[in-house]
Amino acid sequence: MEHAFWHARWREGRIGFHQSGINPWLQQYWSRLGISRDAAVLVPLCGKSSDMLWLREQGHPVVGVELSDLACRDFFVEHGTQVTPVAVPQGHTRERDGITLWCADIFDLGREHWGDVAAVYDRAALIALPPAQRRMYAQHLSQQLTAGVEMLLVTLEFTGSEGPPFPVPEAEVRKLFEPAFTVVRLDQAEAENGRREVAYHLTRQAAV
Repeated sequence: MEHAFWHARWREGRIGFHQSGINPWLQQYWSRLGISRDAAVLVPLCGKSSDMLWLREQGHPVVGVELSDLACRDFFVEHGTQVTPVAVPQGHTRERDGITLWCADIFDLGREHWGDVAAVYDRAALIALPPAQRRMYAQHLSQQLTAGVEMLLVTLEFTGSEGPPFPVPEAEVRKLFEPAFTVVRLDQAEAENGRREVAYHLTRQAAV
């Protein structure tokens, strides 16, 4: 990942991708994944998203991965608590009340770090990455997630290629994730600036 770029975005407050409210696709379609209330959820490139609080309120232990220390710090501060970071070889972690944030590069982490997760929630990870890194990201998840892990993926479709966020059409989603995952397009809605937001349900398949 382009570390300097993302550190600068957070340092300068250029975080238009951050949503203060809960994502409506998460609220509408999370139950479709069918995981138990106490199952752990991985949130890649989580920023300081309030979606993690919503997932925790459903009963899920939440593991977020985020490159920016400012985002990890601010997540807890903005919800009323200071959490001291704990140094680890990959970066550091903060944990409080069932939410663990890894300040690290997602490509440096695997299931030995984030544990036995049953689901992944991706609203802002795939669309934040340029094409080559999107391929790396999909491959990394394919390698690190076990059969049966469910995923709610939210993407954007629009004309052009400038980003982040980047447009990721359905054909690319399928090329990136199939056949390691089944891919079901759930819904779509028009977003701002002529963009279309699309929700998918993915399921990690057993290796052949």
